Amino acid sequence: MRRYDGRLVVNDVSLQVMPGQVTCLLGPSGCGKSTTLRMIAGVEMQDEGEIWVDGKLICDTVFRVPPERRHIGLMFQDFALFPHLSVGANVAFGLSGDKGEIGRRVEELLKRVGLGNYTDKFPHELSGGEQQRVALARALAPRPRIMLMDEPFSGLDNRLRDGIRDETLDILREQDTAVLLVTHEPEEAMRMADQIALMRDGRIVQQGAPYNIYNAPVDRDAVAFFSDINVIRGRVEGSLVQTAFGQFLAPGVHEGNEVDIVIRPQHMKIDFDRLGRGPDPTIEYGTPARGVVERARFMGSESLVEFRMDHDGSRLKATVPNVFLPKLGTPLWLMIRRDRCFTFPVKD
Repeated sequence: MRRYDGRLVVNDVSLQVMPGQVTCLLGPSGCGKSTTLRMIAGVEMQDEGEIWVDGKLICDTVFRVPPERRHIGLMFQDFALFPHLSVGANVAFGLSGDKGEIGRRVEELLKRVGLGNYTDKFPHELSGGEQQRVALARALAPRPRIMLMDEPFSGLDNRLRDGIRDETLDILREQDTAVLLVTHEPEEAMRMADQIALMRDGRIVQQGAPYNIYNAPVDRDAVAFFSDINVIRGRVEGSLVQTAFGQFLAPGVHEGNEVDIVIRPQHMKIDFDRLGRGPDPTIEYGTPARGVVERARFMGSESLVEFRMDHDGSRLKATVPNVFLPKLGTPLWLMIRRDRCFTFPVKD
C-alpha cells in the first residue's frame, strides 16, 4: 500500500511473478503501475505490506534491503544510458570483480543482443532500437532474478517495436528471469504476457492468462479496456432482460435492477434489408434489429460500420473483415453473438 498526501495510490496489491514468465501490470495512466514497480525496486518505500524475493523478505515497513542488493534489474522508457560512457562501459556499469570476467560478460551480452561490434561506440551514435538493446544488456549484466520494465518499448518506432520486443523477451526467458512489465497498451500485454494483472485506481481488479482476461472480464470497464464495446441496457423482469435483440439471462441480478449487456463490434453480424424484413431469428444470434448506417470506414484489415438503431435511436458499431462500405442511410439488420455477450449489473 502506498499513499501520497493521504491519497491511496496503490491499495492492497498482491502479485506473484514466476521465473521465466512475463507478468504485465496493465492499466491506464495514473492507476499506480509505476509506483508499484518503484516499491519493488526499492526506489520508494511502501506504507504497508511486504515484498519477498525467492522466499526471503526484502522489505516491509521497518526492514529494507537497499535497491542495489535486491538483484532486481530495471528498464525504463528513456533507456537511461550514460552519454559519456561507451556502450561497453554502460553495460559494465555496476559490475564488480575481475576485469577479465567483466569484459567477457559484456562481450557475451552484446553479442546476444546483436551489438557485438558496438563496444566502443557511444549512445548518441546509436538508433533508438540499438539503445534499447544496450539498456537490456546492461540490465541483464548482474544476472538479476527479477526484471522490472516500465513501458520500455513505447519510445520505439512501430516498425521496430514488435521485433525488438520479441527479441527482448526471448533473451529474458532464456535467462529464466522473472519479468514484471508495466504497460498501458492492451495489445502489448496480450502479445507479451503469460499473466496479466489489470489495474485500476490503485487496485488489481483482475488477474489471469491473457485469454481468460479477454474472454471472462470482471466488469464492463475491463471489456472496454481491450476493445470498443456496444452497450445495450435493460431491466430484469422475471429473471430475463427484454431487448430489441431478444431475451437475455441475467444470473445473480435481482428483479427490477438494470443491467448492461456488453458486446464487442466484431461479434455483431450484419444482414441486408429485404423490403423491411430481416433474417429469421437463430439460436446463435437471437433476434435481429434494424438500424441505419451513419458512418462506414475502412480500417486496413477490416471495416467499421456505425448504426443508429430504429427501435430507440441508440448507436451501435460492427466490424466486418475486408472492405464493406455501405452508403450512409442504408437500412441493415444487426444480430448479436449470444455466446459473446457479457451481462453486468449497472453500477450506482
